[in-house]
Amino acid sequence: MKRILVFQTAFIGDLVLVSSLVKSVAKTYGDSKVFLVCKKGYESIYEGFEYLEGVIPYDKKGIRKFASRLESMNFNVVFSPHRSHRTSVLLFLSKIPLRVGFDNAGFSFLYNCRVKYRQGIHEVERNAELFTAVNPGAVVDLQPELFVSEKEKNCIKEKFSINFPFAVIAPGSVWPTKRWLPEYFASVGRYLMKEKGLVPVIVGSRADVPVAEEVFNRIPFAVNTAGKTSLRDLMALIAGSSVVITNDSSPAHFASAFKRPVVAVFGPTVKEFGFYPLGEKAKVAEIPLYCRPCGIHGGKRCREGHFKCMKDLKPEMVFPLIDEVLK
Repeated sequence: MKRILVFQTAFIGDLVLVSSLVKSVAKTYGDSKVFLVCKKGYESIYEGFEYLEGVIPYDKKGIRKFASRLESMNFNVVFSPHRSHRTSVLLFLSKIPLRVGFDNAGFSFLYNCRVKYRQGIHEVERNAELFTAVNPGAVVDLQPELFVSEKEKNCIKEKFSINFPFAVIAPGSVWPTKRWLPEYFASVGRYLMKEKGLVPVIVGSRADVPVAEEVFNRIPFAVNTAGKTSLRDLMALIAGSSVVITNDSSPAHFASAFKRPVVAVFGPTVKEFGFYPLGEKAKVAEIPLYCRPCGIHGGKRCREGHFKCMKDLKPEMVFPLIDEVLK
C-alpha cells in the first residue's frame, strides 16, 4: 500500500485548490493512504473530506524536527505545489524517496522530479501536472471539492437568524489593492436585495472587520458576520448561499469547491495567473488597463497612484454578471 503526501502550506485559497490534486491521487490509487500537510490553523478546512487519511498541521517552525516526523511516517512520494525554499529543504530532509515539485521552486534541485511550472493555465491544472508527471495517462479530476454537512449549514443560519435566501458578500483581502470599494459592494448589496430578493450576508475574518463595517453601514439591512465566524462557519455560509460576490480572495475558491454561483472582482491581478473561480456559473469582473497586472498578490498601494482598476470598475458593470450566474 502506498503512502502519499501532498504538501501545501500557502494561503487558504491555494489550500482549497489543492483538493482536486488530492482527489486525483486518491481516485487513482484506491488502496493508498493520502495525507495532506497544511499551515497550522487551516486544518479544519478538510474536515469530513473523504479522500484524505489525515491532515498534518505545520507551524513553519523546526524544519529538522518536522522533517523527522515526516520521515517516520514512511511516505513513498510527496507532491508539493508549494514553491518556497523552506519547503524544498524540509522535504529533502524528510528522505521521502520520490519528491515531486515545480522547476521554479526555491532550491528546486532538491526535488528528484521537477515539473515545469506553466503560466497561463489554472492552478488546478498546474497541480495536476505534478501528478501526471509521474503517472502518465492518469485521469485527473480538476474540480475543487470540500465538505460541509447540512447540520453545519443549519447551525450557522440559526446562529445569525438567517431564515431567507441570501447572497454572500466578501469585501476583504490581505492585500489592500485587491479590495473593491466598500461603497461598490454596498451598491451590489442593494441590487441583490431589490432585484434578486437575496439578503446580503457580509463575511470576513477579524482583520476584515473594518472594511466589512464600512459596507454594512451603507446597507444596514444586511447581516454582518465578519469577525464572528470560524473557517467552518465561513464555508457553511458559502455552501448555503445563492451567490457569492467577492474580491480575488479565498471565498472565490470556496465558492468553486461548493459549486456556488460566484462573481469575483479582479483589479491588480488577472485571470492569466490561474487563480480565477471555476465553474459554469463563475464570472470575473475586470476592466482592461495598461498597468494591469501589477503583481500576483496585488500590493499595499497602487503603484500608479490612481487605483483605476477598482475605482473605474463600477457596480453597474457587475450587475449583468450577477444576472448571468443566477440564470
